[in-house]
Amino acid sequence: MKVLVIGGDGYCGWATALYLSNQGHEVGILDSLIRRHWDNELQIDTLTPIAPIQQRIQRWKDITGKTIDLYIGDICNYDFLIKSLLDFQPEAIVHFGEQRSAPFSMIDREHAVLTQSNNVIGNLNILYAIKEHFPDCHLVKLGTMGEYGTPNIDIEEGYITIEHNGRKDTLPYPKQPGSFYHLSKVHDSHNIHFACRVWGLRATDLNQGVVYGVLTEETGMDELLINRLDYDGIYGTALNRFCIQAAIDHPLTVYGKGGQTRGFLDIRDTVRCVEIAINNPAEPGEFRVFNQFTELFSISDLATMVQKAGATLGLKVEINHLENPRVEKEEHYFNAKNTKLIDLGLQPHYLSDSLLDSLLNFATKYKHRVDMNEILPKVKWK
Repeated sequence: MKVLVIGGDGYCGWATALYLSNQGHEVGILDSLIRRHWDNELQIDTLTPIAPIQQRIQRWKDITGKTIDLYIGDICNYDFLIKSLLDFQPEAIVHFGEQRSAPFSMIDREHAVLTQSNNVIGNLNILYAIKEHFPDCHLVKLGTMGEYGTPNIDIEEGYITIEHNGRKDTLPYPKQPGSFYHLSKVHDSHNIHFACRVWGLRATDLNQGVVYGVLTEETGMDELLINRLDYDGIYGTALNRFCIQAAIDHPLTVYGKGGQTRGFLDIRDTVRCVEIAINNPAEPGEFRVFNQFTELFSISDLATMVQKAGATLGLKVEINHLENPRVEKEEHYFNAKNTKLIDLGLQPHYLSDSLLDSLLNFATKYKHRVDMNEILPKVKWK
């Protein structure tokens, strides 16, 4: 299938593009490379050295013989988007091309506006492009479990059946997002749902949990194919941050009580979930929602697991509870459903001691690249 990966230079996007290429799909990457610009602006860097995108794609071709088309530009520029799509002729579009950090969106007004304008307008442009030129193209959009918040009831997959005053209906699940970033994802979901309902588009919204890990079969083939691994307070996610902190002998930074519970998944499962969605497309007019995670953990659970795994490698890992820079419940009920991808064939990689050992060893290999000034959180929600 011809699959265009928008945001294919990023953490999830790069791993997905290589995986889909390796599975025999004809892959294109469309990316503005703005994430590299934001790293420069914020004076942060990934733990791993990332080659220029052209060099990465050439190395992939050298190793596998497989070609990945490249389109560099901004999806908020509709003329560029249309020109690229008409050239590539996608049968499926995987949309990772958004500002993905909650702390980034909470830095100040400018970063909140940038996040929402980039994410919402870019996504809306894609919807119009599909409507006007590729009505049969399947949109696979990365959402987030953070759209739901932490309700005191079970979280269903996108929809909930409600009985009220003697009448019953199935409605989109209520959203309680926790940042301007998460709000942008909610706006995206509403726009996609509307486009499917009114224009007959087909779309799958992947409400993804927190991704951990760095290696897939493809990104591990060569140093130039290596994926990014963020550890800073803006882009670093919980388990990745903890493993890098352990490797450099820094206490693990647990925010508040640490009872915040979220869905998590291995990056190897991220790429497989995308493939499953592509191979089993939504029907015309259908807005499908999959909760894309494999396990539920609290932040304290993860810290304790990293502490134990570090001890087996001779690392003395301390855990510090910091004042929570976010506004969120630190202890709460959380039970989310995730059966749809399993039913379609996902065989999860569960978090194991061997995976933690691998991630800790990987972090140790590159620990000389860590900037100690970027470990602690700097952005406060209030």
